[in-house]
Amino acid sequence: MNNASYIQISVSDEQKLFARELVEYSLRHHHVSNIWDRQEDKLSQTRMMRFTGSLGEIVFADAYHLPRPTRSFGAVDGQDWGQDFKIVSETDTFCVDIKSMKRRSGILAHDYVLNIPASQLHKPGSKTSHYFCISFHQSDTAGTVASLLGFVDKQALQKGEVGNYFKTGTKRVRADGSSFIFNENTYEILFRDIDPPVLTDHIKRMKGFRVCELKF
Repeated sequence: MNNASYIQISVSDEQKLFARELVEYSLRHHHVSNIWDRQEDKLSQTRMMRFTGSLGEIVFADAYHLPRPTRSFGAVDGQDWGQDFKIVSETDTFCVDIKSMKRRSGILAHDYVLNIPASQLHKPGSKTSHYFCISFHQSDTAGTVASLLGFVDKQALQKGEVGNYFKTGTKRVRADGSSFIFNENTYEILFRDIDPPVLTDHIKRMKGFRVCELKF
């Protein structure tokens, strides 16, 4: 039996307000094509997508003492070449693309997956070296909680060492018996393929901090 560990921390009201203001500012001033922008009935959806993505970047930046984002991008092809953050260590340079999603529950199972569109993974000129996964859920007692799940090595994914590839039109059956159809070529990464996040003293002091373990 294998174990996976991840970090949970509380999201502050200030972080959420910053994300909302960033989204609204970018919608007004950063006119970049988005799949929903020309559909009035989808405007709330594009706001939520950008809010979730921006909040993930803000949480990651605050956790690891990095500059917060100044724009809230929304186009499917990206405008930052897959580099939300550039992290330079003594031995390596990491270009990190934050992947955030909202979930109904903070209880993560062994079949948790992260989906990466093939178009992003193989985009010419992409700077991404790693994806970092964040999951948000609403707690009755703790408010908004962020689960920092960890890293996925892009090169390992491209080589087929981790993840599963699904072609457009493939039917995928979930653990609960429900199903859906992939609308584009997609790579699916399971929890066991996600490398745990780096745990720092700063994160240990953050509100709502705890380390969670999952067995599978």
